[in-house]
Amino acid sequence: MTWRTKQYDMPENEIVYLKYQNLEDMLKVIIYSAQSMLGVVPMLYHINHNDKHVLFIQTGAIGGVTVHYVIQNEKPAKKFIQLRRLSGEYSFIDSIGTDAQSLYVPILQLEKSTLSFP
Repeated sequence: MTWRTKQYDMPENEIVYLKYQNLEDMLKVIIYSAQSMLGVVPMLYHINHNDKHVLFIQTGAIGGVTVHYVIQNEKPAKKFIQLRRLSGEYSFIDSIGTDAQSLYVPILQLEKSTLSFP
């Protein structure tokens, strides 16, 4: 028996792009998602897009996708963000820590993406 997966092309109008003024505001989406009933923490991606450093997360699935992004002046120097659940404060770090009140979010380096940031 051969299993096949059908690839669905999502029309461009079903992707919503939200650009944030700063990283701190965008990271609040991660805190909110982690506190939801599902407890899902979105992945944080970095890509160099049109000579700009874009950090983004993707939320949603069925019925539409939302891409939350912020443009940074520089590439992230560290591999993780330590995000404190209660205060929303964050810092860039090299490895996962042991603070139970923090989320440790890896910054995944993308080489290529099919997303077209506005």
